[in-house]
Amino acid sequence: MKNITLSRFLIEEQREKNVIAADLRLLIEVVARACKAISIAIGKGGLADVLGAAGSDNVQGEAQKKLDVISNEIFLEANEWGGHLAAMASEEMELPHPIPNRYPKGEYLLLFDPLDGSSNIDVNVSIGTIFSVLRCPEGVEPDEQAFLQPGHQQLCAGYAVYGPTTLLVLTLGDGVNVFTLDREMGSFVLTQRNVRIPETTKEFAINASNQRFWEAPVQRYIGELLQGKDGPRGQDFNMRWVASMVADVHRILSRGGIFLYPLDSKIKSKGGKLRLMYEANPMAFIVEQAGGMATDGRNRILDIHPTGLHQRVPVVLGSTEEVKRVATYHVG
Repeated sequence: MKNITLSRFLIEEQREKNVIAADLRLLIEVVARACKAISIAIGKGGLADVLGAAGSDNVQGEAQKKLDVISNEIFLEANEWGGHLAAMASEEMELPHPIPNRYPKGEYLLLFDPLDGSSNIDVNVSIGTIFSVLRCPEGVEPDEQAFLQPGHQQLCAGYAVYGPTTLLVLTLGDGVNVFTLDREMGSFVLTQRNVRIPETTKEFAINASNQRFWEAPVQRYIGELLQGKDGPRGQDFNMRWVASMVADVHRILSRGGIFLYPLDSKIKSKGGKLRLMYEANPMAFIVEQAGGMATDGRNRILDIHPTGLHQRVPVVLGSTEEVKRVATYHVG
């Protein structure tokens, strides 16, 4: 594959397929630059004193790492002046971030989780950034209500993986493509086109420490996988759990599998663990565009009508046949 940079790829998508507007193309390039800046900050680690706790909590009540705060600021500063956005919303902030009056405003809404899996920062395990773009409804203020759109209305979504290499995974609603950061060039370069998730799998990802809290359908499903060849599935399965959604989803994108963070008795009052707007919706969009499936255990995630900016939901996504089986167990 010849070297096709992210910029060239987006221009060709705009020119040849007409799947992306010029201002959205420029917005994605700004988001990519923010991801590069975050990658650099992570790479410095202890050399720049960016590891460890920040000594503050985010709106979710979770202790923030220094890099959570740094990554959030990088995203805000990179995107507020370009003239493409009406507003931004971050998992780390209670309310939407308005575009300052000194800058021009655009028609898009950007949602992001600046650093997913940040509990892994200090142990040098892959972490990432998740983002999603919506169109701001015409004639309305870009307040919280403007963001509350179902996931199928996303214009694009993506994530960056900060691991042995830095990857940018992107969908414009026309398949999923993967870009690798060439550090010498300073550019993201297309390395995989039209990624497809295998329909069947022998791998699953779930936090097994919560087993005693799971609902009966999940207990049944995981129990059958653990029985392996001796159980009703007639084959052995392997469990993988990174505790970084970006890393777990990227593995599924690469070689198939199923990811579950189901509803359980411990988090039932909150509605689930993962955030619909910042995690579930963009990942569901990507997974579906790669031929997979994403549900809350029963219903399609992209059809959920959000009721709040920080709404939580259960998530089951990955290879189609396995996600369908989990949904069948919930109905049955």
